[in-house]
Amino acid sequence: MDLFLIILSFIFLILGIVGSFLPILPGPLTGWIGFLLVYQVSYIPSDNSFLWTTLFIAIGVFLIDYLVPIIGTKKFGGTRSGVIGSTIGLVFGLITLGPLGIIIGSFGGAFLGELINNPIRKKAALKAAIGSLIGFISGFLLKLVTAIIFFFYYLKILWANVN
Repeated sequence: MDLFLIILSFIFLILGIVGSFLPILPGPLTGWIGFLLVYQVSYIPSDNSFLWTTLFIAIGVFLIDYLVPIIGTKKFGGTRSGVIGSTIGLVFGLITLGPLGIIIGSFGGAFLGELINNPIRKKAALKAAIGSLIGFISGFLLKLVTAIIFFFYYLKILWANVN
């Protein structure tokens, strides 16, 4: 059973890293489930303060990830239409173009959303799309760094307890 939990926790931590790229997987929260599973292994002593701290971090990153693109779009003069367009473009880009489509789709969706909202303001739409892109990249990097740090802590936990 211990080996099964170690393998399953490893899979969840890898999915946490993959979730940094894919908007359908909540990366850090998925990685945190890996921590929860590894602490169920019989010879690894439980560390509740570590679990609570990393859960708080995972939830915080999850929430920030949804706020940063909105803030970026708003900061650069975007409207709700740009935010909605960015989200739709992100999903459409991922489906049609794969990982690169996430960036292209987010940018293009924000731009089109702003143009649909106000077709005369092309320069403002471009500025809002750039804000959305900066917000998206910031959220992506935050999730990726968190997921990688979680993975290294996982390895540290295993290394310290598997002899």
